[in-house]
Amino acid sequence: MPAPITTKSSSTTAPRVAIYARVSTTGHGQDVGLQLDDLHGLVEHRSWVLAGTYVDDGVSGAKESRRQLDRMLEDARAGKFDVVAVWKLDRLGRSLSHLLRLLDELTEVGIEFVSIKDSGIDTTSPAGRLMLQMLGAFAEFERAMISERVRAGVQRARRQGKKFGRPRKDVDLRAARLLREQGHSVREVADLLGLPRTTLRRRLGEATPAAGTDAG
Repeated sequence: MPAPITTKSSSTTAPRVAIYARVSTTGHGQDVGLQLDDLHGLVEHRSWVLAGTYVDDGVSGAKESRRQLDRMLEDARAGKFDVVAVWKLDRLGRSLSHLLRLLDELTEVGIEFVSIKDSGIDTTSPAGRLMLQMLGAFAEFERAMISERVRAGVQRARRQGKKFGRPRKDVDLRAARLLREQGHSVREVADLLGLPRTTLRRRLGEATPAAGTDAG
């Protein structure tokens, strides 16, 4: 009698998970231990199988290429795990566009994604997949909106013979609000969206003057 074939979707096979952690500096109050403790707790709570631990310790998030991140992506393409779990979105991506590219790459090889501290960011559920799709749609809309308005503004100024300085930066606040609702500070959201923190803080304040914002 042939042995039964098992797949990662089988109810009898626990998903294999890779956990990724990162801190920018060491010895200054930052420690990957907190991230790893929470990630190990998630693995245990969901009865997953820990397939790999990838830690970039003392590596700036501004770098798209990181030794352990690159190794994790190589192992993902090799099919060594089914899920990637991180402590927070900004631990993985240097910007929203970079983050979305990474998640697209994981999706292409059939790997799910979970962020512990970002409520709703969990592609193992339909709601979590929708949340990421919304972030991606907002980011694409913002890129198109900025490009179109900058072109229109430049053309209008040239027709009028005007000299102009730096244009007011258009910001689609929907992605910013969504990330803020996930618990990210203004600083973290600004870094993910590639915006100056003062610009984001001012635009959020203009949109909701009564609520105010914190520096995070």
